[in-house]
Amino acid sequence: MRKIFIGLLATMMVALVGCVTINVYFPEAAAQKAADQFIGTVLDRAAPAPAPASSTPPPVKPAARPSAMLLDLLVPAAYAADVPNIRIENATTDAIRKRMQARFNSTLGPLFASGAVGFTHDGMVAVRDASKVPLSQRAQVNATVAEENRDRAALYREVANANGHPEWQSKIQATFAKGWIERAPAGWYYQDASGAWKRK
Repeated sequence: MRKIFIGLLATMMVALVGCVTINVYFPEAAAQKAADQFIGTVLDRAAPAPAPASSTPPPVKPAARPSAMLLDLLVPAAYAADVPNIRIENATTDAIRKRMQARFNSTLGPLFASGAVGFTHDGMVAVRDASKVPLSQRAQVNATVAEENRDRAALYREVANANGHPEWQSKIQATFAKGWIERAPAGWYYQDASGAWKRK
């Protein structure tokens, strides 16, 4: 009887371990912070100031509960830091940032200010009112918007890939879309979720 009970218990433990899946959740707050820093360097044309050093000691982690320790013995642990970090800076994203800064300084900034272009709800840029641009310059404006959107698509893809989660690309893009609109100066245009143009 005891052997049957131990065998049944072992079978249940194996089944339990086999049914446990570890989900990797998208760290939205960390992604928004990283996106805001990147966006700030493009829109504000200056790198963000380093955060002041804190003299407060790091918080002490609470002791693990016994049930958690037992589960850790049975299932390989996938620990993450208390505050997940999103890597956004590498050689590729740095090159994209520099191109975006140059484009913003030369042509996109004035186009946003005039209302000719605006931010779309999906983190891209679109020509909003072509009549604000002289006819002779419209082809160049369309080309500039296309270049900007290529860089934006590459940025969102690269950030997802650099963090080891290509499946996060749409979430990274949505995070940036929100950030571009929030950081836009008053008077600039953006699209709401339905695609309607609004002015900040």
